[in-house]
Amino acid sequence: MATPSSQSQGDSFRVLRTARVAPSWTDGAAPLPERAMPLTFLDAMFLSTPAVERVLLSRLGAADDVDAVLSRLADSLSRVLRDFYPLAGRLRLTPGEGNRYELLYRPGDGVAFTVAQHGGVDVDELARDDPREHAAIAPFVPVLPAGGAVLAVQATVLLLPIRRDLALGVTVHHAACDGSSSTHFLHTWAATCAGAAVLPQPPVINRTCIRDREDIYDLLASMAKDSQPHMLESTIVVVAVDKLLATFAVSGDTLQSIKDRIAAVAARRGVPTPRCTSIVATFAVIWHCHTRAAQGDVDVEADSTPSPNDGDRGLLVCLSDLRPRMDPRVPDKYLGNCVGPCFAWAARKEIAATGADDALFTASSAIALAIDGATRCEADYWDRCTEQGQEMRTLESPPVSVAGSPRFRVYDVDFGFGKPAKVEVVSIAKTGAVSVAESRRRGSGGIEVGVALPPEQMERFRRCFGDAMAWLSSSSPQ
Repeated sequence: MATPSSQSQGDSFRVLRTARVAPSWTDGAAPLPERAMPLTFLDAMFLSTPAVERVLLSRLGAADDVDAVLSRLADSLSRVLRDFYPLAGRLRLTPGEGNRYELLYRPGDGVAFTVAQHGGVDVDELARDDPREHAAIAPFVPVLPAGGAVLAVQATVLLLPIRRDLALGVTVHHAACDGSSSTHFLHTWAATCAGAAVLPQPPVINRTCIRDREDIYDLLASMAKDSQPHMLESTIVVVAVDKLLATFAVSGDTLQSIKDRIAAVAARRGVPTPRCTSIVATFAVIWHCHTRAAQGDVDVEADSTPSPNDGDRGLLVCLSDLRPRMDPRVPDKYLGNCVGPCFAWAARKEIAATGADDALFTASSAIALAIDGATRCEADYWDRCTEQGQEMRTLESPPVSVAGSPRFRVYDVDFGFGKPAKVEVVSIAKTGAVSVAESRRRGSGGIEVGVALPPEQMERFRRCFGDAMAWLSSSSPQ
C-alpha cells in the first residue's frame, strides 16, 4: 500500500510516496512459503560494508508518459521478484545462533519503491564527467528500510520545461549478493519492463553451491559485530559526504598504449611481460594517479632524501568472480556472493614515481599477480586472503579498492525508454573505492572510472590523470 511522504531535501526535491512492491504470484503460480537462506562465508565478507548505491540516469522520450513509465517499473519489479525473491526478504541473525546470519523471505515481504520528483536539475547536468558535489546526487539514492532490508528502489522524475528525465536509484546490501548478481537482477528487471521477447536466465538460488569455511565465517562475523553491532536494526540513512564525484575515461587507444609501454619496460629489464589486460591497464594508471593525489604535491623523484615512509607499501584490492573456479563449479547465475579478493602490493614510492612507464610496470605486475592468484584459487588461497586482510589493517595509508566491472554491461540496461545516459556508483563516496564500467561511448573499447575524493585531492588527481593521458598519447614507450 502506498503511503505519502513529506520528506524533502531542498526546495527542488520532494518524495511523493513510498510503496511496498511484493513478488506477484499470477498465472496460476502458487505463492512461495517462508524460506530462510543461510549466508556463506563469501556473503559474510560484506556484512558490515556500506550498501552498494547505483543511480541510472535516463532521458525519457517525448512519447513516454511518466505515470505509465512508473507503473511499468513497479509492475515489472513485482514480476521479477518472483525469481529474485531473496531480495524482497531481510537479513537477520539466525535464531539460536550468535554469529550466523540468513536471508529470510516471508509471504508478504516486498521491496520499498519510492517515487520522488526534482525540479532543479536535468540529466544533462547530472551526467557530466566533471567533479560535482556528492550532495548533488545523494537525493536520488534510496534508503534501506530498518529491519534488515537488502534492496530498495527510487524513481525520481526530473521535471523540465520541455521534457521529463528519470533518475532510477537502486540500493543493494552487499551481503545479499555481489555485483554479478545485482546487475543480473537489473538486466532482468529492465528486460521485463521493456517487454523483451527473451529474458535473461533466471537466478540459481542454492546456497549449498558454496563449500563453506566456518573458520573464516567466524572471523568475518565477529568483525562485523564489532564494527556495526546494530547494523540490522537501523535504517541506512543517505547522508551527503564532503567529497566530489567525477568520471575519468580511459580510451581503447590509451589502454593499448599502456600495454605497449609495459611490454617495452619488460623487454628493457629482460623479464617476462605481465599479463596486462585492459582492466589491469586501467587499474594500473588509476592506482598511479590515486597514490600521487593522496601524497600531495610532492615529486617523489625530485627529492632523493630518504623518507620515513620510503618502505610504506601501497595496496590495491579488487574482486574476482570465482563462479567458474570454485570446486565444485558454481552456476554462472548463482544469486549471492561468489567473489574473492585480489591483493596487489607494491611500494607506494614506486607506484607514485614520476617515471610513469616504470610506475605502470610496477603497478600492473602487482595487479596481474594478484588476479592470477585469485583465478587459480588454490587450496591455500583463502588462508592467504585472511592473512593479507589482517595485514591490510596495519597500513599507514588506506588501500585503493575497486567496485564494479566492465563485464556487468550497465550501459545495456534498457527499461524500454532507452539505455542510460550515465550510471553512477554513488556509494564510492562512503567506501573510498573507485568504480569501473564499460565506456558509455559505444565502440570505443574504453573503460570509465568513477572517483570520489575530497576537493583538494580531487584536483591533484585530475592533474595527474590529465598528465598521464597526455604522455600516453603523445610519446613513445621509453
